[in-house]
Formats: sequence, structure tokens, C-alpha cells
Amino acid sequence: MKHRISSLVLGTALALAAGNAVAQDKTVKIGVLTDNSGLYSDLGGAGSTLAAQMAVEDSGLAAKGWKIDIVSADHQNKPDIATTIARQWIDVEKVDIFMDVLNSGVALAVNNLVKEKNSVMINTGAATSDLTNAQCSPNTIHWVYDTYMLANSTGQALVKAGGDTWYFLTADYAFGHALERDTTAVVVKSGGKVIGGVKHPLNSSDFSSFLLQAQASKAKIIGMANAGGDTTNTIKQASEFGIVAGGQKLAGLLLFITDVHSLGLKVAQGLNFTETFYWDLNDGTRAFSKRFSERTKNKAMPSMVQAGVYSGLVHYFKTLDAMGGNPHDGVKVVAKMKELPTDDALFGKGTIRADGRKIHPAYLFEVKKPSESKGPWDYYKLIGTTPGEQAFRPLSESACPLVKK
Repeated sequence: MKHRISSLVLGTALALAAGNAVAQDKTVKIGVLTDNSGLYSDLGGAGSTLAAQMAVEDSGLAAKGWKIDIVSADHQNKPDIATTIARQWIDVEKVDIFMDVLNSGVALAVNNLVKEKNSVMINTGAATSDLTNAQCSPNTIHWVYDTYMLANSTGQALVKAGGDTWYFLTADYAFGHALERDTTAVVVKSGGKVIGGVKHPLNSSDFSSFLLQAQASKAKIIGMANAGGDTTNTIKQASEFGIVAGGQKLAGLLLFITDVHSLGLKVAQGLNFTETFYWDLNDGTRAFSKRFSERTKNKAMPSMVQAGVYSGLVHYFKTLDAMGGNPHDGVKVVAKMKELPTDDALFGKGTIRADGRKIHPAYLFEVKKPSESKGPWDYYKLIGTTPGEQAFRPLSESACPLVKK
């Protein structure tokens, strides 16, 4: 009996010690999984890792006893490579949270693994709206933009302005398919029609045959359901073919400031597109962007993907601080993140819905003429703002099982 009592006392003491260890666990590892070398490296890549570092520095958590590490890797836009890295990160390197995760095919694959391993993903890079719809997960938050929002804003605006016939030029993988699907739905709902389309391989260098088909279609709008280097190549080659001069309009369904910078205002002027962040929106965006720019090789302003990495981590760190420790239960952390309102200098005040969709305004921009630009990176003029609750897919239309109907 005496032996049993001492065993119970020892067991209780060990349990208490373990409980204290859990409460005091203030180590967290961030994995920035991005495109460091390919067609999306300008809008994510090293800039996303820098944004993560800035969020760590600004969090103040080190002074509260937290140990925060960052690792970064290049997924090469291949889902199999991405999942191999992600599995290694979770199982061996004990990564708690995945950031950026550019490329929709990559994101959907990593989404499944993160759920299986009970980690966290704040996706700021991929566009597919399926991440918070049919493939939503209690471990994933979709932060910056998605294909539904892009279609809803840009697609609707262009049809209203008279662009009622469309031809799609689409990147042939998950992202392009989702963007064409969501934009088609908006075009048709707004009274327009899609008269054709063509799919191109990811990271194409020659768009001539695709553009000639688009030109021959006589569609008023050529919808570019692609991104990064594919978009800039499309626009440059469309200019060579005189497509815009011939009266057709190019719709940049997903355009980034890095793309406009690469094209130059002479080629990009007049393009309409939607983003949720621009460095020159207000004092808060300007202050962050200036600090960011000073730490980049080419003094670049942040893309909305990179801004999203910072913003997402700011909220994540606020959540860890509120929880007081033990950041390793992904479902628990994400549930707490959804409870707390979001608020930062880059995206303003917002919320995270039950489906994991982060809600904030969407801005319709037009690229300035060279004569309108007052200096480096002064590229956009604001055409219109869609409030967050109107920009993204309404929960009433959601197929996400986390949404209670």
C-alpha cells in the first residue's frame, strides 16, 4: 500500500511537471515555403522570408521569453517537392507554421499534410478559393486574396464597363483553372459571355499562338488567368502583336506590383486589376514598405503576398501571446486566431471567418501613365474599393464543412 501511495505521489508530481513544461513551452518554428527561383520569386521568394523576419522582430515576443526560428525553402512550384519538404519540416525540424506557400497546386497538397499533422498554414501566396471552400481545413487560414475575390472585383467591373465578351488565356494547373472558373461565373452572372479560351503550360516563354487565337476570337476582353512571369510575358507579347492597339482589352486577373515594375509603365499603363495591399495606400502601409524596401537588394516595394506574410504572422504572434505558450496544437491555435479580431498597419482591421477566410477590403487599381507617376514604384491609382464582407465568397454559398448552415 505504502509503495502504491508513493507511486501515486510521484505520478502526480511528474504530471504537474509535464503540465508546467507545456504551459512554459515558448518555442516556435516558422517555415516559409515559397518560390525562390522561378516565375513567382519576385512576388514571394526572399521577400516573403524578409517579411517573416520583420514580423518576428516587431512582435516583442523575444522579450517575453519566446524562441522563434525561421526556415525557408524553394518548392520549385512542384507539389511533390513541396510535400517532401513539408513532411521533413514537420517530422524532423518541428516546424509549427507554414507561411506563403505560393502556387495553388502546392498549397492544396500542403493543406492536406498540415491537416494530417495538425500544424498551421497561413496561406498568403496561393490564389485558389478552394482552400476556404470545398477543401477548407481547421488548420488553414487564407490571408491575402483568392480567385473568387479577384473574379468578383475585376471581372464584374470590366463587364459593367462594357467588356461583355471574354476569351481566357489560362495557366494549365489548379490556380489557372480556379481563376477561369470563378471569373466565368461572375462574367455570366453580370450579363457577359465567354466565347472561348486556351490553356498554356506553367512558366511559358512563347505566347504567340495563344495570343493569336485570342485575337482571332474578337472578344472584347482577353482574361489572363495566369500570374507572375507568365502574365508579364503575355502582356509584353500582346503589345508586340498590337492587340490592345487593335481594340481588345487585356484583363490582368491577378497582377502584382512586381509585375508592373518588370513591365514598366509604358507597357503596363491602363491595366485594371485587383489587389488587397498597395504600399502607398496610407501612412501605415508606407512606413512598413519603406522599412521593407531598405532591406531588399533592389529596393523593391513589397508585393501583397509579402505584406500578407508579415500581417498573418503579426496576428499569429498576438494569438500565441494570448495563449501564453504551447503553440504546437494547430487546430487549437487556428481556432484562437479566428476568435481574435485582426488589426495591423498593412491590412487594417478585419476578421477570420469559420471557413478560414481572412476578411479585408479589395481595391480595384489602374496602372498610371508614365506622365502621372511621381517617382519609383508610384504605379497605381485607386479606382474603387469593395468592402471585405462583399469582396469574398459569402458563407451562404460555401461548401466548407466548417461552416454551420
